[in-house]
Amino acid sequence: MESFIDFSPLVEQFGTILVGFWATIRLTLMSALLSLILGTVLVAMRVSPTPVLRAAGTIYVNILRNTPLTLVLLLCVLGLSDTLQYTLSSDSSTNYYWWATIGLSAYTAAFVCESLRAGINTVPAGQAEAARAIGLTFTQTLRLVVLPQAFRSVIAPLGSILIALTKNTTIVIVAGYIEAASVMRQMFDDYGGTLPIFLGFAAGYMVLTLPTGFLFGWLAKRLAVSR
Repeated sequence: MESFIDFSPLVEQFGTILVGFWATIRLTLMSALLSLILGTVLVAMRVSPTPVLRAAGTIYVNILRNTPLTLVLLLCVLGLSDTLQYTLSSDSSTNYYWWATIGLSAYTAAFVCESLRAGINTVPAGQAEAARAIGLTFTQTLRLVVLPQAFRSVIAPLGSILIALTKNTTIVIVAGYIEAASVMRQMFDDYGGTLPIFLGFAAGYMVLTLPTGFLFGWLAKRLAVSR
């Protein structure tokens, strides 16, 4: 019974736990940046006047959104890295980090794309027509007129995607990368599946996600587009 109220494992492994959460933060930030870039490219393809680009963007988004993240990560690690021997670094830990990042980014980019597409739909069509009337190309219209407003309209949804991405990092254990969830599993193996260990890691993830939610909520109100 005492093991269920014993917080000493958290104290003993505090340094290891911090290393695990730092790995989670690094993985989340890099994946967020890459997925934002890829998601922006995908949404440009989905609203492009070129049918081939629209079809390619639509196929990518529909496939990735309906594929479990675990399968995406296994494809990256077992398929591309281990089977086909595509390595991104000679160091195995760094190699797994980048493959986990690529898998998370490719998956999350589909959701970023759909969020941005919803933001684009909030921009009045007359603004795009006016931009074309003064001689702007599609790319210039998207970059200078449409996307800046779309981003400001979907700050809150993008924050929700970032929070989901943070929680999705717990799945990269299948990619062989050691982060907070991997440390928690190892502690369960060493100390048993006790409630204090679970509560400690749950609190750690709350420290990461709750401020993110508050920050993006504040930004959404601060940068809201006036219609």
